[in-house]
Amino acid sequence: MNVTLRQLKVFAAVARHLSFTKAAEELCLTQPAVSMQVKQLEHQLDVSLFEQLGKKIYLTDAGAEVYHYSRQITQQLEELEMVLANLKGLERGKLKISVASTANYFAPTLLGTFCARFPGVTVSLDVTNRETLLRQLIENEVDLVVMGQPPSDMDLEAGAFMENPLVVVAPKDHPLVGEKNIPLKRLEKETFLVREQGSGTRSAMESFFAEQRFEPQITMEMSSNEAIKQAVMADMGLSFLSLHTVGLELRHGLLKRLDVEGTPVMRTWHIVHLQSKVLSPAAEAFRYFVIERGEGLLVEHDTPLLAP
Repeated sequence: MNVTLRQLKVFAAVARHLSFTKAAEELCLTQPAVSMQVKQLEHQLDVSLFEQLGKKIYLTDAGAEVYHYSRQITQQLEELEMVLANLKGLERGKLKISVASTANYFAPTLLGTFCARFPGVTVSLDVTNRETLLRQLIENEVDLVVMGQPPSDMDLEAGAFMENPLVVVAPKDHPLVGEKNIPLKRLEKETFLVREQGSGTRSAMESFFAEQRFEPQITMEMSSNEAIKQAVMADMGLSFLSLHTVGLELRHGLLKRLDVEGTPVMRTWHIVHLQSKVLSPAAEAFRYFVIERGEGLLVEHDTPLLAP
C-alpha cells in the first residue's frame, strides 16, 4: 500500500464536508486537484470511497473506515508535532480555539493579549453554538473551547475562569423599566425573543424558567445575539441574554435591564478540552493564561453592569 499523507489529508477534508468544492476551498486547492488525490487514493486502496446520489456524495462503508483511520493518523502526527514543540519551547506553535457565540464578545480581548505575549503562536478561532462546540470536542477538531456549563456525561477537563450573569433585557421605553423586584408573573403577557435550540444561553434560560415554573411566550428564535438585540431595540419583545453581550447597549441606553426576581442568573465560563487530549505547549499556555488572568483582564476592559 503506497498511500501518502497528502492523499489522506485531502480525502479527510472531502469526507468531513461531503463536498469536493468545500474541501478545495479549505485546502486552497482546485477542485480537479482534490478529485485527483481522492482517485489516486481509491486506486491505491482498490476501493470506492464515495458514492453519488443525485447531487450529493456519501461515504461508502470502506470510505467511513478510511476516514476513521485517517483521523487517527492525523491526530498522531499532531501529537508528534506537540511533543517536538515541547522540546523547542513556546517560540512558535498553533492553537485551535472554538468559543460559544456569546463568548465572542470577550474572546478577542483574551486572544489579543495572549498573542502579544506569544507572537510566534498562530491562532485559529471559530465562533459557534454549544451543539457544534461539543461535536468539535468529540471529533478532536480543536484544542480548547470556551463555553458555559460543560456536560457531565463527557470525559472533559474544565477550568472555570469567570462568572456569566444572565439578565432580562427590554427596549429602553418599556413600561417595566425602573421597577424593582419584578415578579416573573408580570412577564406572562410579554413576548420573548430567544436563541436557537442548541445554544447555551437558550438552555440556561429554559432551566431558569423551569425552576420558576414560568412559561414564556416565545415569538421568534434567532441564531445571533446581534439580531436579538436589534429586535429588542425595535420593540419586538424581551430577551434573556448574557450581560457580556449587552454591555455596550446598556451603557448607551439603547437597551435596559429589567430587575426581575431571581436575576441575574449566575453561570460560569469554562475553558474545556478532552481529558484524553495531549495539549500542545501553546494550548497549555493559553489554558493557564485564561484561568489565571482571564477574569481580571476582562474586568479591566469592561466592568460588568449588574445594577439595573
